[in-house]
Amino acid sequence: MTDLLQREAKTRGHIPGESSMWFFVIGDLIIFAGYFLAYMYYRGQDPELFLESQARLNLDIGAANTVVLLTSSLFVALGTSAARSEKTADGVRLIGFALTLGAAFPVLKLFEYVPEVLAGVTPGTNVFFMFYYVMTGLHLCHVMLGLVILSFVIRNLRDPARKNISFVETGATYWHMVDVLWLVLFALLYGMR
Repeated sequence: MTDLLQREAKTRGHIPGESSMWFFVIGDLIIFAGYFLAYMYYRGQDPELFLESQARLNLDIGAANTVVLLTSSLFVALGTSAARSEKTADGVRLIGFALTLGAAFPVLKLFEYVPEVLAGVTPGTNVFFMFYYVMTGLHLCHVMLGLVILSFVIRNLRDPARKNISFVETGATYWHMVDVLWLVLFALLYGMR
């Protein structure tokens, strides 16, 4: 019990993960903020076009992707907590659940992208779809990288010689950034009327 209390005291005020990942995350958030501001500017220039185009999006798939990523993020948080508490098997299992859920995101995106592209709706259709494909495509690349990172986190936890809680926290930091970006994208592209 005292070991647990000592570990908790050490983690208070502790910034999880490596500082290099935080540098990357903050830089990425700044870049996406630029996209978000540009989107808002162009939306203000032609709100009717944006509303008409937005109506074509599949809100059900967008909402499903939101649930998938938020639930996945919960499992990453729980898995990181388990790893910190030296419950490695639980950490591996929970992050494995997160990885599986996260893998559903690109599959759902395909179900969303393919019908639009087959109907001739591409980034060249109009400014809304240019933003839609660029921002969701960049986010999809981040999700794919996140899935690779989560795979390495699981590998790290399974190997006692490699086990490094800072690495687990670093992977969790990246995955949570991916979720935050999606929440803003979902609100801007699917929800804002």
